[in-house]
Amino acid sequence: MNDILNTEERNELPDDMFGLPERREYPMPDAAHVRAAEAYFRYCPEDLKPVLAKAIIRFAHRYGVDVRSNTILSYAHE
Repeated sequence: MNDILNTEERNELPDDMFGLPERREYPMPDAAHVRAAEAYFRYCPEDLKPVLAKAIIRFAHRYGVDVRSNTILSYAHE
């Protein structure tokens, strides 16, 4: 899978492949998308940042991505 999902590919993803599954936002089906979620983390609503941060860490471990953002790491430990 490349780093851009088309509408059909995104619609086929199960909810648990998203950083915010209830909203189906921040899809993370591969390492490239984990990095994208990390890059776009700042646009996440403040109240959902801890949820997204934990999801990014979880998916990063799955795909062997090293999360270096201190912001994400701090939200993940809230």
